[in-house]
This record gives sequence, structure tokens and C-alpha cells, in this order.
Amino acid sequence: MDVQQQIDGLVKNNKVLLFMKGNKLMPMCGFSAAVVDILRRMDVPFEAVDVLEDMNIREGIKRYSNWPTIPQLYIGGKFIGGCDITREMAASGELKKLLDDALKA
Repeated sequence: MDVQQQIDGLVKNNKVLLFMKGNKLMPMCGFSAAVVDILRRMDVPFEAVDVLEDMNIREGIKRYSNWPTIPQLYIGGKFIGGCDITREMAASGELKKLLDDALKA
């Protein structure tokens, strides 16, 4: 299985998935920490993939999403965005609706 198939499987098999630097307990960058904090405050279950553990995934996720930076948030199999987009959507209430809809499905 190539890295794109591996990433696709992760995205499709997790309702809320965060590709991040570090892990949920110890984020290794401020942007990843901010997204973890938003998801925790919304009290939703989510999985995280530490891109620092696998250089193939770290580079592959950028190609998969056509987005150059980490973290990357996926909800219901769809790419949502990075830290700034997640913050904006959380502030507007849009993120909560997406999360609620994905977790009901």
C-alpha cells in the first residue's frame, strides 16, 4: 500500500482526524496545540496522526490535501483546513455543526 492509500484509509475510517506535529497529549507546535484545544473544548472524540513519526506521511498528507502546512483537520472524510481555518470556523459556530453532523452519521 502506498502512502496516499494509507492516508486515504485513515481519513475515511475516522470521523474526526487531525494530522499534527506531536500527539494529543503533547503537541509539538503551537498550531497543532491550538487545534487540539479547540476539539477538546468542543468535547468531541478525535484521532490524531503524528506526522513527525513518519516522513512519508508528513510529505504525503501535503500532496493528499494539496495544502502545504500541518496541522490538517478532516471531518467526515473531508479536508477542513489548518489552524486558522479551524479557529475561524469554531468562532462562527460552523465547526460545531460539521462535527455534530459527522458524529451522527
